[in-house]
Amino acid sequence: MAVNLFDLTGKAAVVIGGAGGLGQAIAAGLVNAGADVLISSRKEESLKTAQAEIKAATGKEVAYFAGDATKEADAEALVAYAAAKYGKVTILVNAQGFNKKQDALDFDIEVFRQMLDANVTSFMISSKHFGKHFKANGYGKIINLSSVRGKIATKGSGNAGYCATKGAVDMLTKQLASEFGPFGVTVNALGPNITATPMMVEVFKKRAAEAGVSVEQYVKQQGEGNPLRKTGEPEDIVGTAVFLASAASDFMTGNILYPDGGLTAIG
Repeated sequence: MAVNLFDLTGKAAVVIGGAGGLGQAIAAGLVNAGADVLISSRKEESLKTAQAEIKAATGKEVAYFAGDATKEADAEALVAYAAAKYGKVTILVNAQGFNKKQDALDFDIEVFRQMLDANVTSFMISSKHFGKHFKANGYGKIINLSSVRGKIATKGSGNAGYCATKGAVDMLTKQLASEFGPFGVTVNALGPNITATPMMVEVFKKRAAEAGVSVEQYVKQQGEGNPLRKTGEPEDIVGTAVFLASAASDFMTGNILYPDGGLTAIG
């Protein structure tokens, strides 16, 4: 058994959706745990910004690869690039995707299809191609970014697309765990609650202004519905991601873990 079960030294990780939000926070966390990390997303400028921010935060530089996770050719190219750079990749984090809030009665079905493609199909594509790499090496870790909204619905309208896609991610995680387990590959997911990423903080500012309260008050209100009475920070998610990437979780697969302040305990 490894002396330090959480040490990722010598491991190589690819974080798709690593240029911002929880994906970038997880990438930095994996770096701090010792891993060599490559981040990927569609826009090179965003990747360069994330690369600089991660270096400022960790003192270490990550690599990057610009590609569209919804396209199989790009996924194959990403695997080839990462394998050529590191020799062997052992960790894949799927953190890509987006949310578009619309009332279900008026939901733009083209937007719904786009969400399915970005939030679900891309996870299948990357898992398929990295899964082949992991199978050939007899070991691998796939970590999917889901949400509490894969398990419990929101009150009111607006999240039919998001909840549907995250529910699909949860079941994809379980099925891939079943299929990939014999190859020594684990597949698990993270299901966070609303989290104060830089992007969400900007949303909080807008909503706070609309509600006539301070940002601090608004953020506090967002966390009052869970047992810990706080809104999650990106750092609250990172530890669970490092656990799922490490040897500490080698006998765990097909699970969705909820760093959510306890929301799913009462939801």
